[in-house]
Parts: sequence; C-alpha cells; structure tokens
Amino acid sequence: MKTVLMVAEKPSLAQSIARILSRGSMSSRKGLNGTCSVYEYPGTFAGQPVRFKMTSVCGHVMTLDFLGKYNKWDKVDPAELFSQAPTEKKEANPKLNMVKFLQVEGRGCDCIVLWLDCDKEGENICFEVLDAVLPVMNQAHGGEQTVFRARFSSITDTDICAAMARLGEPDHNEALSVDARQELDLRIGCAFTRFQTKYFQGKYGNLDSSLISFGPCQTPTLGFCVERHDKIQSFKPETYWVLQAKVDVDKDRPLLLDWDRVRVFDREIAQMFLNMTKLEQEAQVEATSRKEKAKQRPLALNTVEMLRVASSALGMGPQHAMQTAERLYTQGYISYPRTETTHYPESFDLKGPLRQQANHPYWADTVKRLLAAGINRPRKGHDAGDHPPITPMKAATEAELGGEAWRLYEYITRHFIATVSHDCKYLQSSVSFRIGPERFTCTGKTVISPGFTEIMPWQSVPLEESLPTCQKGDTLAVAEVKLLEKQTSPPDYLTEAELITLMEKHGIGTDASIPVHINNICQRNYVVVESGRRLKPTNLGIVLVHGYYKIDAELVLPTIRSAVEKQLSLIAQGRADFRQVLGHTLDVFKRKFHYFVDSIAGMDELMEVSFSPLAATGKPLSRCGKCHRFMKYIQAKPSRLHCSHCDETHTLPQNGTIKLYKELRCPLDDFELVLWSSGSRGKSYPLCPYCSNHPPFRDMKKGTGCNECTHPSCQHSLSMLGIGQCVECESGVLVLDPTSGPKWRVACNRCSVVAHCFENAHRVRVSAETCASCEAALLDVDFNKAKSPLPGDGTQHTGCVFCDPVFQELVELKHAASCHPMHRGPGRRQGRGRGRGRRPAGKAGPRRPKDKMSALAAYFV
Repeated sequence: MKTVLMVAEKPSLAQSIARILSRGSMSSRKGLNGTCSVYEYPGTFAGQPVRFKMTSVCGHVMTLDFLGKYNKWDKVDPAELFSQAPTEKKEANPKLNMVKFLQVEGRGCDCIVLWLDCDKEGENICFEVLDAVLPVMNQAHGGEQTVFRARFSSITDTDICAAMARLGEPDHNEALSVDARQELDLRIGCAFTRFQTKYFQGKYGNLDSSLISFGPCQTPTLGFCVERHDKIQSFKPETYWVLQAKVDVDKDRPLLLDWDRVRVFDREIAQMFLNMTKLEQEAQVEATSRKEKAKQRPLALNTVEMLRVASSALGMGPQHAMQTAERLYTQGYISYPRTETTHYPESFDLKGPLRQQANHPYWADTVKRLLAAGINRPRKGHDAGDHPPITPMKAATEAELGGEAWRLYEYITRHFIATVSHDCKYLQSSVSFRIGPERFTCTGKTVISPGFTEIMPWQSVPLEESLPTCQKGDTLAVAEVKLLEKQTSPPDYLTEAELITLMEKHGIGTDASIPVHINNICQRNYVVVESGRRLKPTNLGIVLVHGYYKIDAELVLPTIRSAVEKQLSLIAQGRADFRQVLGHTLDVFKRKFHYFVDSIAGMDELMEVSFSPLAATGKPLSRCGKCHRFMKYIQAKPSRLHCSHCDETHTLPQNGTIKLYKELRCPLDDFELVLWSSGSRGKSYPLCPYCSNHPPFRDMKKGTGCNECTHPSCQHSLSMLGIGQCVECESGVLVLDPTSGPKWRVACNRCSVVAHCFENAHRVRVSAETCASCEAALLDVDFNKAKSPLPGDGTQHTGCVFCDPVFQELVELKHAASCHPMHRGPGRRQGRGRGRGRRPAGKAGPRRPKDKMSALAAYFV
C-alpha cells in the first residue's frame, strides 16, 4: 500500500484538515521535534487505497543568511554584501529540527500533497518542504506525478474536500519571487544598516536605538510619516471669515444657514458682505429641491481594508490585527485573511456563510430577513486572482472568542452581511435663500430605507434637523447675521489607517508585509504611537529621513521600491527572469550605497544638531584599564561605556541595569568590572568591558561576561564559579552568582534558567571537590545559626546541588524575567572542569544527574 504525506503550514491546520478528510477516524502521535503532530488514516488516492500521513511545519522551514565571516560586522566591508558575500539557506528555527523531522516522516512515502497557505509565501514554503522531503521519498516510475498542491481559502468541510478533489502543482515562479525579495531585502538592508549603525553609534550617545536600520520598504514607510510631520511644522495658519445667518422657522427654533461663498480671507471684503446683509429683515426662498439618494454598501472585505478599520475603529495595531485574523482563520471562523480581492466570483456560495449566522443573537433578525427576501449580489470590486474576500465561515459568540478576537470577528461578520444587503436610501432636501445680494443654503437628510446601515450602524446617515416646508418666493424672518473669524488648522499626524492607505497606493509592501513594516518603524524608535493610533516621528526618524533626502531622495521616496515590487510581480507571473531582476536591482542599490557612504557628512550635519557626541553623553562609572580615567556610562540604547581620553567605546549587554562591581579589576587588562542585572528575581553577572568586546580566549564569544570566561584563576570566572551543566539547555553551565546573597542564586550562563537556593545562608562557595555521581562541583554553605534549615542545629554543609538530599528542599527553579539573546547560544558549548581551567582532553564535563532525582531535574520530568 502506498503512503501519501500531506504537509500544512501550522500544526492547528494539519489537525483540522486531517479531521475533515478522515471524517474523524484517525490516529495521532507527536513528531520527533515535539511540536508537530502526525495524523494517520487509511483512504483512497488516485483510485487506489493508500495510507495518509498528515503533518505540518511552523511557517518557513528555511531562512536566508550570509555565510561565515559575512555575519560579523567588524570583519566585512558592508559594500561586499551586495555581490561578493555568499548566502545560504539555514533552518529558520534550529530548535525545531524541522528538516530532520520532515525527512523522517517523508522517508518511504510515494506522494506528497502540500497544504501550505495559498499565497506567494506559501508557495515558497512548498519548495522548502520539497527540498527536504523529495530526496528520501520513493522514486516515481514512468514519470507519474508525485507532488501535488492543494489550494483552498477556508477551513470548512466543503472547501477542504473540494481542494482535495482538484489538486494541482506548486507554482515555482511565485516561490522565486519570494526568494528574490528575501535576497534583496537581506543584502540591501544589511549593507545600509551596518554602515549607518556603526557610523552614528560611534559618534553619538543619545540616539536611543540599538539599531539604525534601513529597509527598502521600511524607509519609505517612515518617509510618509516624516513628510506629514514636515507639513505640520511648516504650516502657517491663515485667518479667514465666515458669514453666518440664522432665520426664524418657529419662535424657539432658528435655522442655521450656510454661506454659499463658504469663506473669504480678506477682512475688509468680509465686512462689506456683512454690511450688505445685516440690515435685511427677511430671507427669500430662491429654490427648493428634494432628491432620493443612496449610500452604497461596502465592497467585499480585503486585507488592507480590514487592517485600516482595525486600527481606526478597533484600536488594534496592524500586526496585532493580522495575527488575530490568522488565529481566527486557523480555527475555522473566517476565510483566508490575506487577500487583495474585493470581488466575489459568480460561483461563490454567499448563502452558505449567511445561513451560519441565522441564529446569532446579535444579527439573526437581519440575516433571516435577507434570506427570506433574497440577498443582494455584492458590488463588483477588484479581482486580484488570489483568494476570495475575507468571509465569516461559522458563527461565534463573544464568550467563545473573547476580547479583541471577538471584536475583529464581529466587524468581519457585520461587513460581510452589509455586502449582501441593500444600499441605504435617503431623501436629501435643500433650500436656497437670498439675504440681500448674498445666497445661503441649508440641507437636510431623511432616511427612507436603512439598508446595510442596519447592520453597520456607524455608517448610518446622521440625523439632521428637519427643514421647513417652503416654496419658491416664500420669506422667513432673519434672526441674526454675523461675521465669524476663524483660522486654518494644520493636518494631524498620520494614523496607521492613513499610512496603510498610502502604502497600498504607492505599492510599498504587500497585504501580508504592510503590518510588519509599520511595526518595524515603531520598534526601531523612529515613530511613537500616540492617542488615536497616530504615528509621530521621533528626532531620530526625522533626521534619518531628512538625511536621505539630502543625499539621495530615492532612498526614501516610494518610487524605486514600487518599481522593484512590479519586477517581483513579473517574476511571479513568469514574465521576468529571476537572476536579471536580482542583478539589476542590486547593481542600482550598490551604486546608491557607495554614493551614500561618500556623502554621509550631509546626514552627519543634521545628526550634530539633534544629538550629543559620545564624550558629552552619560555619567562617569568605571575606570578604563588603559588610561585609568573614568569611562562614561551611556544608558540610551545601545548601552555602552565610552572613554573620551582613549576614544574607545565598549558595548555592554542590553535590557538590564549596569553598576560598578565593588571597584574590582580584571586581572588581564586592569579594567574595572561592572555588574549587569536583569532584576531582583532575574540573573546577574560581572563582566569586564574590554574582555566582553575583545574575548581573551578562543572559546569565548564576543558580548559574554565573567560567567563564561575560562580564566583559570580569576575569582569571577566560570572556572571558579561554574557548578555543572544546565538542566534545561544543552550548551549552558550553571554558575553561582556571588553577588546574590542572602537570597542566593545559581544561573545558567546561556539560557534563562535561574535557581534560587539557600535563602538566608551566611556564605556560599564553590568547592574544589566534585560530586562522585554527576561530577558537578560541590557547594560549601554556611547558614546563620538562628535560621539554619539543617538538622541538629547544624550551620555548615557541603554537597551537590543536584544529588544531595539535604539541598533538594532548598532549591527553587525559575526562569529569569529578562534575558538578553546572547545567553541563548546556538551550538553545544565545550564543557569545562570546575577549577581546572579548560577541561583536559578526553575528560567528561559536568553531567545531569541520572541516578538521583534532584529538585532541579524533577522540574523537567
């Protein structure tokens, strides 16, 4: 019997699709990576009995990165990244072992069906899966097809079964367009980012951003925000005058009239019009009109419109809204949320999703009336040829979804019902008056049929004061004529909704990437989100955009990126060559990069005005080991120490506090040590500013502290304070924190594991002796006599933190509240013997306990 492997994009999707296709009769097991499950069931495929295996990936399997030394900022000229730097595909999340997992499940399979998301990114992931699986699958005989692509828009029984019945092939051209975008963004973004980050962080101390990043889409997005800021700053208010008239309809109800001239900017002319009208006692009706008008129902919902409404009406940021929509999709509540289409095809079953809402407590009456009277075909919108518009696929309640997921689902559902409702019809009445030589008008609206506004009440026609019944030639008494002085007002800062509109208009990003670009400029501290979700640029964002305009405006204008997006679309359509587009675009940006580097002084002039040089920033903290003068601690991101005498800057670990460490000095370079801490319940360790930036030993990495230093005799080093291998990660060593008493801590020097132990102990030291069972270093603990937990009023005990039963009740395992990414080492660390410098060749390092269950080890069982 043949075996058919099926792969979805997310574990939850795999479960849903397998449940539908197997009709619930399936077995399940966890895959070797512990994250993705495998669902197996018998069935038929191409008319033959087969065994189906359904599993998933977790998004992209691979990611693009530079090889070796090209990832090291200090060793490579950024200009080399445009062409000379080789790239490779690496596993996107090495901890998941996704390639190995796919190969294990794919081995011996005869066919593969790809259930990845039906967009360009999904097509790209298809080929990432195929690269891993095809080499281990059974070879096809006679040229028969073994690779199939399922295309679907929602997780419903009908859609999934229909997709299975009409399998196609993955689109290689769409996958290539994603490869091109990834490589362009990597090479261009990294080159500009590395250069400007190193240049400006080496000169200014209060930039308050750990990365001065550039992105082909990110930078034009920032440009829109700064352009609006510039308009606000350059705005000069002008005074204008408006003639306001009121006429008496009833004794207690004057009617306000609008001046046909609207406004004038000359005070004397305005006064002249006032003088000509204020003496008149009557207003004569010159014309009346009554017209029936319609307010159109909305077009079907696409991604960009959903993001706009989520930001402006629901107060949800674009990225958060997109993540929420994706969860609703994977749970089967809505159709695929990434689509540019606003037109339902003729074959789309509109009544099916509508019937799902027929018993909903909020809109059941409206839906039942529509089904009974016959639905109205949605307006004809834009067909982008991707997915149908976003549609609710099953009913849900607020209690079922809760919070923001419900609010987004409610909007999507109301929008869908509105698209199949009738237009709102209303009667617009208008009366024109003449007071002296000047003409005035008043209008009113009366709703005839609410139509779609019944389900979208915020779109309803506003209630206006009813107009009197008048005929041409009638007169009404003038109650008042006066002149109002007003001023023009500046535009406000862009809202996220307005920014999304601009990005869509100019072709910056895709419906899937627009939220990412907006989130990036917020994360980089280029803009801040203010009330009303308005985006106000920071000084750094403003200076960068002005600098780009000064050097090369095309770096920030949307035109060049829009042209690149068009070329990428041609690759996806098979009408442009991948290599030619890539080579031409990189050549254009390489030339721009060289010009940017040569002209950086222009941007630097702007930086000098807004930011302080390193020497004038920060406060004295610790002494330099070279000149023995105080170095200044610059707290703004990225935190660092700067010696103005030596003109050297030493980067410090981020996301924590830094203070002087007892005025102790490093035995290697005489720099004063500093103490990094993530908080009272987190982890802390001393570090030498010079060693951290210039590792003295080959097995040390840049950015590490004394808890990873292999100096054989320094009292702060791993060699003196290391205990044994971490109980969670494979590469870390548990190290005693000598500063933590009386609430003593043992922390991993790679991951976030922290063990709180021996509270109120007077002294804790790492012994030179090791445990006979697990080879971890023993701890010598002295307790205060009044608070000693030891039996028989004992105050001293030496034992293994892993194996000693006396210590087991005194250890509490936590995860540090804050942990810098450098603590999560990617590879297996070479173990070290405690107190012996580097471990002798062939000697085993600290092991986890096997025979005895400690408080630490028990946590993970």
